[in-house]
Amino acid sequence: MILTVTPNPSLDRTYEVPFLGRGEVVRATGDRMDPGGKGVNVSRAVAAAGVRTVAVLPLGGAPGALVATLLDEQGIEAVPVPVAGQTRSNIAVAEPDGTLTKINAPGPELSEAEREALLATVGEKSVAPTGSPAAAACRAGSRPPGTPSWWPAPTPRAPRIALDTSGPALLAALAERPDVVKPNAEELAEAVGRPLTTVGDAVKAAQELRSAGARAVLASLGADGQLLVDDSGTYFASAPVTAVRSNVGAGDSSLAGFLIAGGTGVLALASAVAHGAAAVQLPGSVMPSPSDLRPDAVTVTAEVPLDRVLTEPAS
Repeated sequence: MILTVTPNPSLDRTYEVPFLGRGEVVRATGDRMDPGGKGVNVSRAVAAAGVRTVAVLPLGGAPGALVATLLDEQGIEAVPVPVAGQTRSNIAVAEPDGTLTKINAPGPELSEAEREALLATVGEKSVAPTGSPAAAACRAGSRPPGTPSWWPAPTPRAPRIALDTSGPALLAALAERPDVVKPNAEELAEAVGRPLTTVGDAVKAAQELRSAGARAVLASLGADGQLLVDDSGTYFASAPVTAVRSNVGAGDSSLAGFLIAGGTGVLALASAVAHGAAAVQLPGSVMPSPSDLRPDAVTVTAEVPLDRVLTEPAS
């Protein structure tokens, strides 16, 4: 079982449009609604792979009720922590060339009692009824707005802990020595406070996160591929993508693939890349099923192309 914790979940609506014109009436060619938030998306990808997952998340109002319903329909065991505020609703607009415009709402503030209830629920669900902990646990996404800096983030107990967050929350959590952190290029650049223009720059930044406490760093470099930096060395992996349809949740799908494959080593890296490449070719934040994956198309190497210039340099 893989446990996920999403402190600030969302109801995500994605529209596919022929073009996006500012100030114009644009008619969508397709739309879909999904439960969202980084941890939620990890659970959705895990469930799509046929692996059991439990999602702990604060939910409130009609959007929160709909998120719970959608999770149930996807075979995910949702453990909602009731909150007074309404769960946020996000909008994504996808254009045919792969350009994605996102509008993310801030989400509700949680009271002290609601924050404590979230912490208690995470602790309770980290251990299965048999007494054994979850095989892996993932804490992902931002903290709710208004959360005091001293408030401890809800960290589950499991043999392997994955962290996917950014900014000050990422830097603070490194002291907990998570087994793996999964920044994208922008988040990696923000963490080290300098631009990243080559794969080698990203490797150095990942090594700095390891020095600060992360046991392993799984870094998404967009169209260029992914890096894994751990005790055994540095590895680079990539896979061909025919056409990008939407990158919403693609990084979360990658992390799910990594955890499903054991959460460590080059086989897990290959699984992460296969899941991410499949996800960007699906609409909205649809998570890939096994039939969508092309593991044979993934290339993994220890000969990292350090001088390769990133397609989208991060700053």
